[in-house]
Amino acid sequence: MDEKIAKLREWIDGSDNIVFFGGAGVSTESGIPDFRSVDGLYNQQYKYPPETILSHTFFLSETEEFYRFYRAKMLALDAKPNAAHLKLAEWEREGKCRAVVTQNIDGLHQKAGSKEVLELHGSVLRNYCMRCRKPYPVEDIAKGTGIPRCSCGGIIKPDVVLYEEGLDSCTINKSVDYISKADILIIGGTSLAVYPAAGLIDYYRGNKLVLVNKSPTPADRRADLVIHAPIGEVFSQL
Repeated sequence: MDEKIAKLREWIDGSDNIVFFGGAGVSTESGIPDFRSVDGLYNQQYKYPPETILSHTFFLSETEEFYRFYRAKMLALDAKPNAAHLKLAEWEREGKCRAVVTQNIDGLHQKAGSKEVLELHGSVLRNYCMRCRKPYPVEDIAKGTGIPRCSCGGIIKPDVVLYEEGLDSCTINKSVDYISKADILIIGGTSLAVYPAAGLIDYYRGNKLVLVNKSPTPADRRADLVIHAPIGEVFSQL
């Protein structure tokens, strides 16, 4: 692994056009559970399956039950950025990292200092009234009970992409633009199992595709460098 770290370090030192594409594994090292691992949310027992609770239909029909799960399992407001978040923010300040494309909704990249963060699945930090669009901070959601309502009486919804909802086209287009022009594309902490997000890597045209993940992914055979290790552990050595 030392040789692979050295090679990655060499590539990064020689580049000013890095794009990072990350998933849940970037946040698990900050104590935020993922969905699909042995200890993930999908393998825990609830009254309804998590993928059902986190759907657009369920949100509209069983809003109170949605928020009971959401407050308990989806909000981790005390989580702190880890070595991966901090290194990416450092690279951006140095003019090396052009953008972070993330499937995570926790806002930890911004908390670490990254500015150009494209959140494919939205963010728990943003919430809005479905009737008048008034914004509400996440603290209002976290400390409340039952269904959060706006001063106008409308239901407040988190600005996260639920199952059955489409991704924001502007975010997708910007992500494609950054990835297609990148010198180095680093994919980290994702099983590349969630589409359409995982399909974005198909737009990469360079010859320095790096995959950092604890377990193998469907894209390993396409990558120019594969490191099977926790991403925080790898980035702390760069």
